[in-house]
Amino acid sequence: MKTIFRLAKTELRILFCSPVSWLILVIFAFQAGLNFSENFGGQLKRLALEYGLGEVTMQTFAGYTGLLVSMVNNLYLYIPLITMGLMSRELSSGSIKFLYSSPITTTQIILGKYLSMLIYGFILMMILLIYVFFGYFTIENMDLPYVLTGVLGLYLLTCAYAAIGLFMSSITSYQVVAAMGTLAILAVLNFIGDVGQSISFVRDITYWLSISGRTYPFLSGMICSEDILYFIIVISLFIILSIMRLQSARKRKSKVVTFARYFAVIGGALFIGYLTSLPISKFYYDATALKKNTLTPGSQEVVEKLEGGLTITTYVNILDENYGSALPDQLKNDFARFEQYVRFKPEIKMKYVYYYAPSVQPSFPGRFEELQEKERAEKICKIMDLDFDMFLSPEEIDQLVDLRAEGYRFVRVLERENGQKTILRLYNDMMKHPSETEITTALKRFLVPAPRIAFLTGHGERSVNSSGDRYYYTFAKSIYFRQSLINQGFDAFELSIKEHEIPEDVNILVIADMRTPLSPEEMEKLKHYIERGGNLFILGEPNRQEAMNPILGEFGVKLMPGTLVQQNPDYLPSIITAQLTDQAAAQSLSYAQLKGWGGTIVMPDASPLQYETNKGYSIKPIAVTRPRGSWNELETTDFLDGKLSLNEAIGEKEQSYPVVLSLTRANGGKEQRIVITGDADCISNAELANGRNGMFAINFNFISETFKWLSYGEFPIDTSRPQAIDNGLRVTRKIEPWMNLFALGIIPFLLALTGFTIWYKRKGR
Repeated sequence: MKTIFRLAKTELRILFCSPVSWLILVIFAFQAGLNFSENFGGQLKRLALEYGLGEVTMQTFAGYTGLLVSMVNNLYLYIPLITMGLMSRELSSGSIKFLYSSPITTTQIILGKYLSMLIYGFILMMILLIYVFFGYFTIENMDLPYVLTGVLGLYLLTCAYAAIGLFMSSITSYQVVAAMGTLAILAVLNFIGDVGQSISFVRDITYWLSISGRTYPFLSGMICSEDILYFIIVISLFIILSIMRLQSARKRKSKVVTFARYFAVIGGALFIGYLTSLPISKFYYDATALKKNTLTPGSQEVVEKLEGGLTITTYVNILDENYGSALPDQLKNDFARFEQYVRFKPEIKMKYVYYYAPSVQPSFPGRFEELQEKERAEKICKIMDLDFDMFLSPEEIDQLVDLRAEGYRFVRVLERENGQKTILRLYNDMMKHPSETEITTALKRFLVPAPRIAFLTGHGERSVNSSGDRYYYTFAKSIYFRQSLINQGFDAFELSIKEHEIPEDVNILVIADMRTPLSPEEMEKLKHYIERGGNLFILGEPNRQEAMNPILGEFGVKLMPGTLVQQNPDYLPSIITAQLTDQAAAQSLSYAQLKGWGGTIVMPDASPLQYETNKGYSIKPIAVTRPRGSWNELETTDFLDGKLSLNEAIGEKEQSYPVVLSLTRANGGKEQRIVITGDADCISNAELANGRNGMFAINFNFISETFKWLSYGEFPIDTSRPQAIDNGLRVTRKIEPWMNLFALGIIPFLLALTGFTIWYKRKGR
């Protein structure tokens, strides 16, 4: 070891007597200072303009233009200039012969040279650490481990580049050739990840070889054993190749033997790399304060309870618009969507089945319409360079699985070893793919029975099977809508009780906008459901008192006459914005947050609710109208052209009216829960698709929170995360000129002055 350290010390002495190494340090420091000044200065400007700051640590260091990201993208420009002379200088000057004749092994020579590069790389990182610790003292609650993990990733990348540069320097006596060769290898390693991705065997090799993106997990605060071992293997590989190169130059061997040795070393590295990339071999550490790279505790609990194997089979229709998400060359990217789950359940297997069939959302609408399905699929395969033989015909896919209900769209089937199955879909929104919420929801359906929601029919109620404006298909049964009940863990269906009792497995009964009253027999069936502790969601409408008040009377609630109105110059007065109450905020954390943001439930036509607490229920108002500017209109019915005025003489009163109530009581050892609203349009297809300027509508949230409360929190899954706490700065813009002077002037100047002093003294000698 002493020899290695002595060689490293000698190499560093030579290195720091060269103006090139100092010039690189100066440029590196200036670039780092410029980037930090721009990012941190931008945060200071936002603070001065009284904009809210958020995740300042990430924005400054690891955001799209953050300090560490910028340095990663430019690091390849510096290292080849440093490593190009490590061995090339010895080879060109002939001093390598003196090293060969000395009692020093080739291994010691290479390790000594490489150790000097490790030290030089550490000096580069020390420059970055200046800004890290500046941020630590100026950013409130800065996430220091998160940033240090990013610096670690940058240092490992520097070490890998140095090992590659050392190898290239050992095979040529020309320094420029060594530098260009290093750049060439770096280019190959950066782009090889895209090579052969459509070929199964080649895909794994080239994907592992790729150095592109290996640092980004570190920059996001995640340390993965695969990435750590990747850098160790690459570094070891090129150091061993460098040693072998010197040994072959020192002692001639046949080309066959030399080639076999190189092949064995490279093959061994690839094999070890393959083993380290297996899910069962990976270990993770999330260095972020909020564990944002890790599944939420609720999702982890669900995954841990899943015993046995789990197979995710993806059915890809070449005639569906989403076919490109899981073609053979995209399988690594597709696997990444489930990697957080594989981390906690390595036995997850992924399969892909390719087929063609007419999709409800065709891949090329309006094109190739003159062709039959098979001809269209063949043409697309030819254009996309795909093997048509791997696609099953419609008849073959129908024998394998029934996808008719899914419209032959891109869909995944999750299947456990015990035969349980569930569906995971893509959605018609910007994200397309399921998030943690939807994936965990699908997995949880394996563990707990899906809450069954029955929508009462037979008396003019809102249907969940119709896509008309006033109906409930979108939020209840649409497979394309991410937030629909069936995509959030529920089973929704329509139910008539004219001839049948309400089934025992119904968890929630929805009664929406009844137009005719229940018969005495139906009323008895409903009372039986209520008596056994069933939960209800009842939605009224203006002028539905006769049909619905007999039901509401069972709970001490009734729809009052008239229609609620509020003064609003931009919209019809019958469109009200119901505000969340303190009781709502106490019932739901989501409501508390939305209330703080000023969210309101928009109701196009609502009837005020009146209630008494003489039926044994605890009743809380969840949403109410404004206390001023809103009243219960009893005269006007034409809100478009009619004249609207408050007439207190007939009972119209300007006040806050409840429009959403929550009711609870103890029943059979559990808490019975009921939600009643004075409007049924607020969750209709039309209203959910409507957007009104100036109104912060939370109707989506109202649906989710209502059914979450009625299902005792089982669904929808809560995957919310704590808010970031690094949202402020301890300094103001007054520090900015001094910061710029220090980052762009003093640090580069001191480095340049130190380098010039050493060079001048050496020249004097």
